[in-house]
Amino acid sequence: MKITELKTFPVADAEGNQYYFVKVYTDAGIDGIGEVGIRNWGNAIGHAVDHLSEILVGEDPWSTERHWQKMFRGNFFPADKVYTCAISAIDIALWDIKGKSVGMPVYKLLGGPVRDKVVCYPHTQGGDLATLVDNCKKAVDEGWKFVRWGQPETGGQLEYRGADGRLEPLKSMRMAVEQMGAVRDAVGPDIHLCFDVHTRLDTSHVIEMCRDLERFKPFFIEDPIRSENPASYRKIADKINLPIAAGEQWATKWPFREVIEQETIDYARIDLCIVGGITEALKITHWAETHYIDIVPHNPLGPVSAAACVSLCMASTNVGVQEMPKRPGTFATDLFPQQIGWEDGYAFCHDAPGLGIEFNEEAAEANRVDPQAWMPQLYRDDGAQTNW
Repeated sequence: MKITELKTFPVADAEGNQYYFVKVYTDAGIDGIGEVGIRNWGNAIGHAVDHLSEILVGEDPWSTERHWQKMFRGNFFPADKVYTCAISAIDIALWDIKGKSVGMPVYKLLGGPVRDKVVCYPHTQGGDLATLVDNCKKAVDEGWKFVRWGQPETGGQLEYRGADGRLEPLKSMRMAVEQMGAVRDAVGPDIHLCFDVHTRLDTSHVIEMCRDLERFKPFFIEDPIRSENPASYRKIADKINLPIAAGEQWATKWPFREVIEQETIDYARIDLCIVGGITEALKITHWAETHYIDIVPHNPLGPVSAAACVSLCMASTNVGVQEMPKRPGTFATDLFPQQIGWEDGYAFCHDAPGLGIEFNEEAAEANRVDPQAWMPQLYRDDGAQTNW
């Protein structure tokens, strides 16, 4: 069996949500599907996929480790985040092919299931306090065991910045404390609260806010500071008494090295569609296990990312919770008529070959979009940019 072609699919589903998939074809009639983690860099990533195809076409899809090494360091200079997104999608697709070629689910190739299902958290964001509380209560009524939302914007726009949003740190910090108190009162003590700072605050601000949040016992605080310097997590870990989750912006195992070995995070937010695919995520997961750090895979994407993440979680012992913005099978069904399963707050992979999902290539071709775009921008009152 040899790889014959790689094809990119920047697409929108029937509801207008956009995704970026990569499909790998073989001469045995078996194909695999992967997903790109940073869709807005799609044009650059598409060129990277075309470039990488030059060393993959004609090769055995089973040689995932060899392919990963060659894609990452085959041009002497290590791949950057654009290329690791391409590598991730290709690697996931190759694992899908491997499973299909032997009639086994990917999670069995990764060592077999250590759990029957994976507990998940949804996105329960709300534009105001009442909506946030209602969304969290609704999620609990639907069977979710977790709720999750992010650092609140403070409202209003800067006249010279157009339609972008505003986030003034001190006000946002107070709003966050009010939100968590209201949500805790609404859902009770047995529902886990996850709060995403989303790298929007400075270090001193997040330390102050986290101290105020301690009494609500959140499951974790996610991305409390920016990701460029993993060493800075030492300062956060030493000064707050809350579990820290981080890593969604890191590509490859190397940025995870310091925080794992120094145990400055409690949960590793591995994004399989950025970090280097299943091949790299599996290494980070086992590495984290040796330091009693659980994984919380980052999954704000589509059905392929969800299937890859849950496959990894089903075969890994050190799992905290799996991000699952929407219940599988309720979105992008035109593109993926068969998705992973969901029941009462848990996701699971079916006992089907590969990732266990089906991709409707005809629907994808009919719904192509331009993958190049910019995220909305957030500004402080003085006009300075803060992270989205």
